[in-house]
Amino acid sequence: QVQLVESGGGLVQAGGSLRLSCAASIRTFSRYCMGWFRQAPGKEREFVAAISRNNINTYYADSVKGRFTISRDGAKNTVYLQMNSLKPEDTAVYYCAADSTVQVMDVKTFPDEYDYWGQGTQVTVSS
Repeated sequence: QVQLVESGGGLVQAGGSLRLSCAASIRTFSRYCMGWFRQAPGKEREFVAAISRNNINTYYADSVKGRFTISRDGAKNTVYLQMNSLKPEDTAVYYCAADSTVQVMDVKTFPDEYDYWGQGTQVTVSS
């Protein structure tokens, strides 16, 4: 049973920073590609960032490139999303996702590719 628990969301002013964490109860964390998605009210869930099993390959949505950084800590079974220079349009519920993969360099960008999801954490950026 895989469980993902996000934390670190909150209210921040535009230009500020937040760091989201996702603690994974996975016995073989290193076998999973990890991703962050977000969903704003009335919109579809969208890809934000992903990181490969081996912590080498990362991929970002154009809207967050240069501002957000995804990372993972195998010793803590945790994936992070450092969010800088936040904008009001970043306001959404942020979800962590995990998917097992054979390919160590795999990064996955579509929600349907992920098997496991967290409950989400709210990020609100005020102008």
